[in-house]
Amino acid sequence: MGVYEDLVARGLIAQTTNEDSARELMNNGKAVFYIGYDATADSLHAGHYLQLSITAKLQRAGNKPIVLIGGGTTLIGDPSGRDEMRRLMTRDDIAHNSECFKKQMSKFVDFEDAIVVDNADWLLDLNFVDFMRSVGIHFSVNRMLTAENYRNRLDKGLSFFEMSYMLMQSYDFVVLNEEYGCNMQCGGDDQWSNILWGVDLNRRMNNASVEGVTFTLLTTSEGAKMGKTAQGAVWLDPEKTTPYDFFQYWRNVDDADVIKCLKMLTDLPLAEIEEKYVPLEGQDLNLAKEVLAFELTSVVHSPEDAERALEAAKSVFSESGTHSDMPTREIADAAFVDGAINVVDLLTQTAIVPSKSEARRLISQGGIQVGDSRVADSSFTVGKAQFSDGYVIVRKGKRNVYKVVLVS
Repeated sequence: MGVYEDLVARGLIAQTTNEDSARELMNNGKAVFYIGYDATADSLHAGHYLQLSITAKLQRAGNKPIVLIGGGTTLIGDPSGRDEMRRLMTRDDIAHNSECFKKQMSKFVDFEDAIVVDNADWLLDLNFVDFMRSVGIHFSVNRMLTAENYRNRLDKGLSFFEMSYMLMQSYDFVVLNEEYGCNMQCGGDDQWSNILWGVDLNRRMNNASVEGVTFTLLTTSEGAKMGKTAQGAVWLDPEKTTPYDFFQYWRNVDDADVIKCLKMLTDLPLAEIEEKYVPLEGQDLNLAKEVLAFELTSVVHSPEDAERALEAAKSVFSESGTHSDMPTREIADAAFVDGAINVVDLLTQTAIVPSKSEARRLISQGGIQVGDSRVADSSFTVGKAQFSDGYVIVRKGKRNVYKVVLVS
């Protein structure tokens, strides 16, 4: 089985401009492909990992990856999937985020056999009039407005500033084709419209035949994006999402999603997944979830982190557990009044839940436990005396357990 067929079998290929050409390039190690990453945060997240894992698979098959950091395009921001314009970022912030991205990416992509570029190197020095005469002339506004990422914004307002993003991303492809022989652009399926324009612009400006390939978005069986929690994204940076929290996120995926995640996100052989994990049902699916969480934590962090997270997860409900690797939250001594704090305040100030209304809802449903006590109502208070050894264990639902540490 070639690498293209493997990606298809794992459910990773969404759309291609020419399937036969994409298959031939990938399977023969002739794809010089690029994926762009706008530096909108100081860490990559779970959605990025999907694309990085595919990049690694293609690189191992002999293809040449081009990792493009969007130092220039991040100044505008991709309107795809957005209800409103993105927050404008400074160049210093973008430069910092870009360096964070490169450091994290080096764990998954062999930079010694890859090309790493920043589109700020060619976009920031463009002359507007020259750019519009050479690039803008090839773009039909009427056709652009049929793209889903623009069409969905028309009723709420869409600026020319944001519309220019498509021109710049398409021009990236032209530059990469000219400079490095790039013959393929890849990205999430929400980038399909942008990729099509880049393919077309290469034909018009370079007389080049290039391909576009999109990957299946990482979503639940109900269509919601995966890699999100009540506290925000599932980050690859251990300072933002601890290895334990990362492990627990994948350990707790829905039953309907675990096999899909094993196929899409791990390198486990498909035959092994089909034989060992597809037949599992009910409680037995927890084994597949542990394997998923362990495999991903091992790659994103380390095998040692995965082992510690697995042991910590098992110790949560064990009398002898030390709780040393459990996700930790802090509560300040000053938050206590007369030696106690209301449980709603405890939950929100430690970010265990995002809001007081959510805390009250969970309490009313019996979803909060502090120490050995199930919280019956929102008037419940937690005293300092409950912080034996300086901490108390708080459970949210069946799956989320935290060590809340008292700090002065």
